[in-house]
Amino acid sequence: MRVPWPAAPLAVALGAVLVALAAVTWQRQAAPSPPPAARKPLPSAARPDYGPLEEEIRAFLAARPGVVFGIYFKDLQSGAEFGIDADRPLPAASTVKVPLVLYLNRLVAEGKADFAERIAYQPESDYATGAGILQYEARAGDTYSLRVLANLAITISDNVATRMLLRRLGRDNLADFMRRLGGRTVYPEGRNVTTARDMGRYMEAVLAFARERPDLGNRLLDDMAHSIYHVGLPGELPVRVTVAHKEGDLEGVADDVGIVFGSRPFILCVLSEGVADVDQGFRDIARLSRLVFDYQEGLARR
Repeated sequence: MRVPWPAAPLAVALGAVLVALAAVTWQRQAAPSPPPAARKPLPSAARPDYGPLEEEIRAFLAARPGVVFGIYFKDLQSGAEFGIDADRPLPAASTVKVPLVLYLNRLVAEGKADFAERIAYQPESDYATGAGILQYEARAGDTYSLRVLANLAITISDNVATRMLLRRLGRDNLADFMRRLGGRTVYPEGRNVTTARDMGRYMEAVLAFARERPDLGNRLLDDMAHSIYHVGLPGELPVRVTVAHKEGDLEGVADDVGIVFGSRPFILCVLSEGVADVDQGFRDIARLSRLVFDYQEGLARR
């Protein structure tokens, strides 16, 4: 398991950001403020030309022989989007924890679950190695609230917490939820694979949920913005820029999916397989994120 690079410090109070699907404002350790009305997408004639950006990304990928990438981008101001092998199934790794925790939040919002509910750790079904602390701390019968498990699954990518949530919520139920959000590659043959486009849909769903239920959705965004794994999408961006994201890695796999709240916010999902060195894989994701960020900032200055 890779050791996380030091997380960049983030401002405590995060400014309001207008986006096409949802504009969200939240403050760490304080009640979130209601988001302002979402900006309507620009007419197609006013949408930016992303051809040069796509060409720049393709040139970067061409210099990475042997690595398979799936990339999805969406500008949240205009609604313009593009993908590069965005529908190619690739290992989801821990990025799947975002729709899982979003599903839990949706159930809480509908009164079908309670964050205060506590469930007991069952080693025979819940134990997992890799990321997280519960593999070392949890003992049979120890109970944890759903809220704590959700926080651990996102902020430290705890695999035991994730298994406990999956046991409580049901993988089939989660799969149905993901399909309702627009996911098309959902646990095929039981495998944890996804596509960059599907992950983009889940990111949009997080934003939409934050607009609908800012008390819950903004807290989820806040958890995503304060993960200890903060080296992919945010790796080369200015510290002032908030990035709500979820990284995932396995041997040969480096993934990061999320929302970058710059002057012109965007969704970027990068999945990669065939990575010889995972740390280098995340440095590549950081470079791709910077390419997109710089292009977006250039548009914002026009």
